[in-house]
Amino acid sequence: MGVYRHLLRPALFRLDAERAHTLTLTGLAAASRVASVRPAVRRPRGPGSARVLGIDFPSRLGVAAGLDKDGVALRAWPLLGFGFVEVGTVTARPQPGNPRPRLFRLPADEAVVNRMGFNNAGAAALAARLSRLGPLLVPLGISLGKSKATPVEDAVGDYLTSLRLLHRYADYVAVNVSSPNTPGLRSLQDPAALTALVDALVAESRVLAGPGGRAAPLLVKVAPDLSREALEELVDVCLGHGVSGVIATNTTLDRSGLRTIGGAAAEAGGLSGRPLASRAVEVVRLVAEQAGDRLPVVGVGGVRGPDDALRLVDAGASLVQVYTGLVYEGPAMVRSVARALGASLSEVPA
Repeated sequence: MGVYRHLLRPALFRLDAERAHTLTLTGLAAASRVASVRPAVRRPRGPGSARVLGIDFPSRLGVAAGLDKDGVALRAWPLLGFGFVEVGTVTARPQPGNPRPRLFRLPADEAVVNRMGFNNAGAAALAARLSRLGPLLVPLGISLGKSKATPVEDAVGDYLTSLRLLHRYADYVAVNVSSPNTPGLRSLQDPAALTALVDALVAESRVLAGPGGRAAPLLVKVAPDLSREALEELVDVCLGHGVSGVIATNTTLDRSGLRTIGGAAAEAGGLSGRPLASRAVEVVRLVAEQAGDRLPVVGVGGVRGPDDALRLVDAGASLVQVYTGLVYEGPAMVRSVARALGASLSEVPA
């Protein structure tokens, strides 16, 4: 981590946060194009691998949604040591996202505030890219969200449009109803709205899979700001309506306990990084305790190294994702976390 921490990170941190993200992704996209000349054969199962959701994961550490919204660097992420990648969040319609600036670092807190607003090229563009790319080295999750221009009452149709375009490429589908940056989106976590949404998506997934085909598992991504009662109601919906797993958690609106006062900390948007670690563990534990082995949990939030990842696993997570930790710790963190997860985990819910 020394080269990244002492040379690369200071250079990147001198740039606007979104510019640094774009520059990094451009480099990874170039690496992805080089990697594309090699045959795309899935890695066999081995030490550190896991079978979760009926899917073989070469390692239990994955890229969280938001890092590679449009899937431009999909061949590069496995080269860093990731065992799966979640692209998106993608929407049915292309959209630019919220006005800039919309991404802010809080270095004293090892955190990021974002109000990106699902900026992406749209589901059709992602489908076209994935069709050209062909099979990948690691499992692919696709995170679906609601287009900002679509009224909340029409959200089901919006998600279905994306699902129909992308289902054939997804090892699993994540249903993002918890971003704080699309107006009204979090209301889709309410039991009635969530029931209608997941019922439609599960039914359509089975139709798209065809007779004897495998429908991609559907996972719901939850907000860390839900009360215990609201979280329990959400898990009940998932258990009763064909959802295969839960991703815990998205970014938080809570700003309590930050070292940073004012400035970036006062910006609107979702907070990720170190301050979210304890709450992510808590939400993972609550979901795991209620669902038992019926709903595998993907833990995400505040992972900066092996200890943070293992705390999520101890709380009940079967898989772990990272985003902001990569910004602060660099790519060397990936293999250290993956090794720790491989050494410490044995049986996980399948």
